[in-house]
Amino acid sequence: MSARTIGVSAGPLDLTFTPRELQVAALVFNVELVAVLAYFALTNASLSSPLFTLYGLVWVNVALVVFARYRPPVSDARTRRRAGGVAAGYALLLAVFGGVVGVAPPGTTPGVSLAMLPPGWGPALVVNVGVAAAVLMPAKVLGYAALAYLLYGTVADAASAGVAGVLGLFSCVSCSLPILAGAATAVVGGGGFVVSAVAGLGYGPSTLVFVVTVALLWWRPGAALFG
Repeated sequence: MSARTIGVSAGPLDLTFTPRELQVAALVFNVELVAVLAYFALTNASLSSPLFTLYGLVWVNVALVVFARYRPPVSDARTRRRAGGVAAGYALLLAVFGGVVGVAPPGTTPGVSLAMLPPGWGPALVVNVGVAAAVLMPAKVLGYAALAYLLYGTVADAASAGVAGVLGLFSCVSCSLPILAGAATAVVGGGGFVVSAVAGLGYGPSTLVFVVTVALLWWRPGAALFG
């Protein structure tokens, strides 16, 4: 007899949880709450907006659910290499358009530092090599890695797509949402590198784009994103 589960399941998108998994989720929530309180108590980070912290934790937790629950379809070595290449390219596009990596601001000194942003977004490792710079925020690093992982599974599931699968990346609305959002931000522009990397499209809309993209890539309505 199978264990009692709670939640919903729609095709590949399985969000059913056993009571034990819910207990683990509650434990994680409490640990995060204590960590957030300790972070603000022990660092000079300021809580300028409670929603800002909440959105960062949404990114982190959704990404953790993807890594814990999503399993790409079994495929041969050639398909895995193809899917891995597409996913790596997608991750790079997300990093560029999402503000994780970019051109170093003029006049800045190369080096490595920590930006004490609120939990989820920080602490962020800022790496400046002179020509290029990166702001490695936990929320975006984990979030974009989760999207690339889901895309890997999508390409592996469409093993017969071939070149059309790569081209389909740009015609697939669910794949392109974060890239288009990041491109819009790049056109509008922002303040400093860290500020624009954090704000992006605006942490509310960008979080919505992220969650919707995760759901669509996991659920894959129509199951023909790359045909």
